[in-house]
Amino acid sequence: MPDGLVIVIVAGLVATACGLLGPFLVLRRIALLSDAVSHAVLPGIVAVWLVAQTRAPLPVIIGAAAFAVVCVLAIDALRATGLVASDAAIALVFPALFALGVLGITRFASGIHLDLDATIYGEIAFVPFDTVQVGGFEMARSGLVLAGVVALNLVLVTLLWKELKATTFDPDFSATVRLRPRLLSRLLLVAVAITAVASFDAVGAILVVTLLIVPAATAYLLTDRLAVMVGLAVGVGWVGAAGGYALALPLDSSIAGAMGLVCTACFVVALLASPKRGVLARWLRRARRAPVAPPAVSP
Repeated sequence: MPDGLVIVIVAGLVATACGLLGPFLVLRRIALLSDAVSHAVLPGIVAVWLVAQTRAPLPVIIGAAAFAVVCVLAIDALRATGLVASDAAIALVFPALFALGVLGITRFASGIHLDLDATIYGEIAFVPFDTVQVGGFEMARSGLVLAGVVALNLVLVTLLWKELKATTFDPDFSATVRLRPRLLSRLLLVAVAITAVASFDAVGAILVVTLLIVPAATAYLLTDRLAVMVGLAVGVGWVGAAGGYALALPLDSSIAGAMGLVCTACFVVALLASPKRGVLARWLRRARRAPVAPPAVSP
């Protein structure tokens, strides 16, 4: 399989995994959670070094995932108190965990080169070179991992679709009918954490944050139906994956950066041209409602 096709497919798998969850983050107004996870994993990386004295990718990713889950559960616990808003809870938890990681590196691992690139920054151009043998065929390791994440997210969203929909749009009613919105919220947040950490190695934290939020925000401007919003979010992510790769080649530039730029361009187009919520549509509606001034009467 050509290297370029492998890169696009892996990025598309990340877009699919993120597109299945991103709309719920946008609708619940916790979009910054994805950025919080990318910072909160640092103490997990340090902890793996302190406990196992290893920088191997698999233990590092496991440690990062553990602290990502700690991050989202702590944020959800703060929100559940009713004393702290969602954005404030995120802003309280992830700087604390990030600071803990910085202190750990400074105190215990200042002379060690921890494999932050493999876990946080990533480089999608290297994905075709990290392969495993499956049934006599060479396959990208990241592609297999991300295919598993897509399957898990798809099962979660499919089995809990009605419950996630109800708790997203009316959490108070959901609690009244015993849908356990706090448990569902935590399951969603844990799925986001696992998706983000599993994707870091392949595409890097910046593109993960982009694919979790930008396609979902674009889809939000284009439809009023949640199912269509999820489908559009996945589709916009794939457009960003394919279009970004095609853009990066002639520019000889960052593939992940180009993919993020194409996704952002899709959002700008939707922001301007959305039939219901677009800037142009709103301007036309205002122009049609504007009163017509009577003609001036000269004496």
